[in-house]
Amino acid sequence: MRYWFSSAAIAALIFLGGVATAQKSGVSRIHAAANAQTSKVNPGDFVGADVCASCHEAEAKGFGSNPHSRLALEHGNAGVTCESCHGPGKAHVENGGDVTKIFNPAKASAKEADEKCLGCHAGQHANFERSAHGEANVSCLGCHSVHGATDKEHLLKAAQPTLCYQCHTDVQPQFSMPFHHKVNEGLITCSDCHDPHGTFNSRNLKSASQQDAVCVKCHSETAGPFVYEHAPVKTEGCVSCHFPHGGPNPRLLTRANVNTLCLQCHSPSMNFTAFTPAGPAHNQAAQYQSCLICHTSIHGSNTSAVFFNSPE
Repeated sequence: MRYWFSSAAIAALIFLGGVATAQKSGVSRIHAAANAQTSKVNPGDFVGADVCASCHEAEAKGFGSNPHSRLALEHGNAGVTCESCHGPGKAHVENGGDVTKIFNPAKASAKEADEKCLGCHAGQHANFERSAHGEANVSCLGCHSVHGATDKEHLLKAAQPTLCYQCHTDVQPQFSMPFHHKVNEGLITCSDCHDPHGTFNSRNLKSASQQDAVCVKCHSETAGPFVYEHAPVKTEGCVSCHFPHGGPNPRLLTRANVNTLCLQCHSPSMNFTAFTPAGPAHNQAAQYQSCLICHTSIHGSNTSAVFFNSPE
């Protein structure tokens, strides 16, 4: 029996295969580096968490509620302890607490700190090195703090969106516009749409289950599939008509007047090939009702090629 696949399906399979290969390669490389470091360590150089706590009382005091500590207990105390991140402490102790004899992620370079974290977390964050944060040398410790976290579950230095606003100052004012996604109100978070550890999309955007724009996770009525698709939705995405964070217009539209927004494409021009409205009902020289009064299914339709609510 022969099976036939469309060119789009074949392309999708090739792409997904490439993603899997890239992720596997990244994980293998990081694990190999971690294993190489471990192989150089003498088990006798470890002193145990109790010895660390005798001097570092403040750090050890709150470590019981730390996710790393819970992981150690789940693995029979063979999981994550002080020396899992800081390295063996024997030389550090024998030299009276010499800071040069112990690894301190806070004093290390971004690359060194990230390699230490990704030695365990590479499986969850295989794309971090190629993410915008990774490429800009924003290390794990830029957002996370093992000992001084505000968000104890994810070890964040501050809660969202405050943490994100510390760098993304250009985005913060957009959430104070008259119409905006309810991020400041706590209804949604930055990480609902963006994965700070990296994705294969621009701006670290997540994807919906159908690999469509992340917007359709919430705005499912626009997801389709539709018999008649509105081309900009598939080619340019939701941001061709909407502000993603906030704006001055209802429904986050990029233009105050809906007709003006539509006529950016649907107007006589050599630069556009979109259908141009004709007839007295489309006379923009007079005051007429919105385009959406007739073209109600603007994101896509199963009944009308011009997005009427019912067949012509």
